[in-house]
Formats: sequence, structure tokens, C-alpha cells
Amino acid sequence: MQFIAENLEDSTEKLSGMLAAEKARPQHAIDRYFYRSHLVYERELKHLIFRSWIYACHTSELPEINDFMLFDIGEESIIITRDSAGEICAFHNICRHRGARVCEKETGNRKTFVCPYHGWVYNTDGTLKAAREMHMRADFDPDEHSLIPIKTSVFMGLVFLNCDPKANDFSKLLENLREPLGAYDLEKAKVAHKHTYRIATNWKLVLENYLECYHCATSHRAYAKGHTLKDIYEKVEPVVRQMLENTEEITGIKGMGKAYERIYLDAEEFGACVYTSRYGLYDGYKTGSEDGKPVAPLMGSIKDYDGGTGDFQMGPLSFMLNYPDHCVLYRFIPRSLTSTDMELVWFVNEDACEGKDYDKEKLTWLWHHTSLEDEYIINRNSEGLNSRFFKPGPYHPEFEATLQKFVNWYLHTLESTLKL
Repeated sequence: MQFIAENLEDSTEKLSGMLAAEKARPQHAIDRYFYRSHLVYERELKHLIFRSWIYACHTSELPEINDFMLFDIGEESIIITRDSAGEICAFHNICRHRGARVCEKETGNRKTFVCPYHGWVYNTDGTLKAAREMHMRADFDPDEHSLIPIKTSVFMGLVFLNCDPKANDFSKLLENLREPLGAYDLEKAKVAHKHTYRIATNWKLVLENYLECYHCATSHRAYAKGHTLKDIYEKVEPVVRQMLENTEEITGIKGMGKAYERIYLDAEEFGACVYTSRYGLYDGYKTGSEDGKPVAPLMGSIKDYDGGTGDFQMGPLSFMLNYPDHCVLYRFIPRSLTSTDMELVWFVNEDACEGKDYDKEKLTWLWHHTSLEDEYIINRNSEGLNSRFFKPGPYHPEFEATLQKFVNWYLHTLESTLKL
């Protein structure tokens, strides 16, 4: 059953009252209002989503000069290109004349983008090349009518975007991940597979599900067999401690077990979360696969399996789970008030050959299977939460600790919009 989120009696005054109610009830799930309000959703896009760093693509997906791809957030379309100088650029897919989209094809290679309406022509670096007969306006300056640029930052082959023109270079903050993330040599990795799961719920429900593992033991039996994150830390501490003590020697990577956390309200800059830790796998599990056995060649400069997996966060909506033989990236993108794109990207070494070095079905099985389970439980969560009789309950202090950090940041950001 699908639900239409609606809030017919809404205003900034109501939002203010709802935020005050959340302050009076800390460490609890938030009211259904925040998942159903169109006013809230528009403020989320403007003040949160479009001010945050978001993973867009991998450089290997734009290998040639003038390659391009589209990326949608909400109702917005973004063009990502490798321009004639070989640089990664991004622009809003909006003609500077009267707003028509200048690119429709999802991916390809072209030297220019031509508006289908009045024929304005743009170079792949976004500059205006030609505007038919606009010489008749003496005040017309082509340099003032380039495609609207979007901030880009490339780190280890990962391309991030931020629609806030005031955003600083994200790669400087991501340097805090260099030792553990560098082990996988992502610049030389390739996308083995990617899949977008369109989930018919509010984006926060999808993200919130990822940010906690309270549900892992009951909802993800295959995942839970191999990953210690499904248990409270006091139960798995010996396993994790032993893995961390041995990880540098086994993998050959200095700093492989490094932990670093600056996320949400503690992030160095708005929308620039940076996090890493390494957690353990249970005995008999070397990687994230159906049976725990390797599914691809070891990545980067990693020498052997240490019984661990790297956990990374880059921005509020982008995450990676990195096993010694492959990496899985998660990205959450709101498409409407009641629709979310959850994209998964699987990476392997650039030299790994499908059918010889890895089987795509075995490579993707665990997280495809887990994502389908997530879709099911998120939809059930949405159906119950949308009930007028729903009363938010308390968060778990350990399993839902990161989720609480997100919610606190989210509510704080919404509250700040009331002062604008």
C-alpha cells in the first residue's frame, strides 16, 4: 500500500511548535509531521541537501574528454562532464535563456550542449559558445550567461558535488581518511556494478535505516552471520580488538585501523561529514559475501584478509563499506516528499575481469539481498509511521547513536531556517 504524505494545515508557526516539542522529548524518534510536510521538505532541500557534499560518480565513469552523465536530486538535473581540459565539472541542466534543459541523454560524449528550444550552445566547461542572433542586444555579454556551475571535489577517484557556491574544497577534509581509504587504491578501481533502488518513502526513513544496526540481527540474517556490528560492542569487543591489533601486519597497510569521526553537528563544515572506523567479521568470514569467502582479487595494496571491514562516511548522504577484495558505496537521494533513490555501487580493481576474476552475481549478492530486505522494512516503517496514532519511542543508546546524531543535526538545521 502506498501513502500520499500530506499536511493540509501547515505553516512556519506549526513547524516552530513541532521543533519545540522535539526539544522537550530528546532521544526519541521524531514525529510523523517531519516526513509528511511539504513545507519541511522544501526547507530540507534548500537548507540541507543543496548545501551538503554528495557523492556523484567515479572518475572511471567519465574516462574520455567530453564524456558526460546526468545526476538528479529532487526535481533538479545536474550535468557532470570531463571538459576539453580533462577537468571534472558540474552544472545545473538549465539553459540561461528561458530555462529549458540542455541535455536529455543520461550518458554520452559530446563537444557541446545545445538547448533544444532556442538553440543556445554551451561548451563542456559550461561556457556559452553561441546564442543565436543575440548580438542585437548591445548589452548582451556571453560570459555572464554560462551554465550555472556546481562545486566539485575529487578525492581518490570519487567525485563529490555541492550546490552551495560558498562551499569549500571537500577533499581537504577527506584527507583525514587517506591512510585507511588509500589502501583500496580507488583511483585505479572500476565500477563493477551499480543499481538504484527507488523506495517509495521519505528520504529520512531510508537514511535512518542505514544509520542504525538495531534491526540487523532480526532483518538481515545473512549479513548478521558475518558482521559484528549486529551485536552490542561489549559482546564483540574481543573479536574487534584482536582484528585491530593485527590489521596493519596482515594487510600491510599503516593506519588501516584508524578511527576518525567529525559528522553532522561535529563536522568541520556544514554538510561535510567525515568518518572512518574498522569493525570485525566473525570467524570464517573474510569478506561481505553470501558465504564469507572472497569474491574478487584483493584491492589496491592490501596483502591479505584481516577479518575486518572499513566503514566510511563522506558527507551526510554517502557511505562506503570496504572489504579487502571489493568496496560497496551507498548514496541516498531524495526525489520527492515520498520517493528516495538508494544507489549502490560495487568497486573492484580496474584489472579485474568479470567472468574470470569475479562473478558479478556473487560479488553483489549480499548487499543486493540486504537492500531488498531494507526496502521491505522501510516500507513497513513508513506505513506505520504515517498513522495518526503513531507515538515516537526512545532510541537505543548504542545501536541508534549515529542516528541520533543525524536527527539532532537535522532538527538544528530546520530550527535555524526559522531565523532567516
